[in-house]
Amino acid sequence: MKKEIILESIKEGKALIGDYDENLKLIRRKFDVSLVVRGANVKIDGFEKNVEQAYSLIQDLLRLIRKGVSVRKHEIAYIVENFEENNIGELENVYLDKIKVSSRRQYVVPKTLGQKKYIDSIRKYDIVFGIGPAGTGKTYLAMAMAVHALQKKQISRIILTRPALEAGESLGYLPGDLYEKVSPYLRPLYDALYDMMDVDMIQKYLDRGVIEVAPLAYMRGRTLNDAFIILDEAQNSTSEQMKMFLTRLGFNSKTVVTGDITQSDLPSYKKSGLIEVKNMLKSIEGIKFTFFSDKDVVRHELVQKIIKAYEKYENEGN
Repeated sequence: MKKEIILESIKEGKALIGDYDENLKLIRRKFDVSLVVRGANVKIDGFEKNVEQAYSLIQDLLRLIRKGVSVRKHEIAYIVENFEENNIGELENVYLDKIKVSSRRQYVVPKTLGQKKYIDSIRKYDIVFGIGPAGTGKTYLAMAMAVHALQKKQISRIILTRPALEAGESLGYLPGDLYEKVSPYLRPLYDALYDMMDVDMIQKYLDRGVIEVAPLAYMRGRTLNDAFIILDEAQNSTSEQMKMFLTRLGFNSKTVVTGDITQSDLPSYKKSGLIEVKNMLKSIEGIKFTFFSDKDVVRHELVQKIIKAYEKYENEGN
């Protein structure tokens, strides 16, 4: 069976093809069809069912492209891989949702349905847990929502925190004063922040206390009003630390807790606070748990494969 699509412009064709034909290669591999773009013509050839599916997918992609969505390789890969599970209407809602930030990039956008549900939860609930593997955008999207809320004057400060604990490390053996000891553990939070705001503005906000980046232990005894609070790497918090942190929430504040429950660096005799609250708080109204899977990983495609390999290995009991 053969089908043909007429493109509206050469520019549209370039967006569809991708660099080095990488988008076409993904579609060919997924549907086992011959797929050729010549000028403004897209020609599809193969078994009837395969051609129909490829044709439908390409039409969906063109609808996104015509609405100004930049469909790069990882977006194409996600759409292709989940073609049979999702309708394009849902994906349009994902890619057209823009979180305005104050950097030169202007907007941060979700890349998967899981990410879209996550930011919708942050908009709606005062306490949100984002749980899932590395590369799913848990912290990055929470940071974008925090910067957006500050920009819109919905809150007056951003508080970013992490447990000062990493695999195989002990703070006592690290050189320098307390700030120098904990700074490396807070660096990922700074990295996300610098991607969304101008450096001068960040420094100004840090000096004025509008943005605070601190170890989790520094939260004890405080009440955090009118703030957007992000607890990152929460799987490394103890039960006591998690309780302490969650009870810091003040008026007109929002809390996002992120972590990967498969990657705790706590000693075996200590229970992860994130694992504990996952069951304890799931039925409380006003608290939302969002769970990410390997399908939500938006890093290099090999990261998805690595995560799947680890899951398979652990499930087999090795």
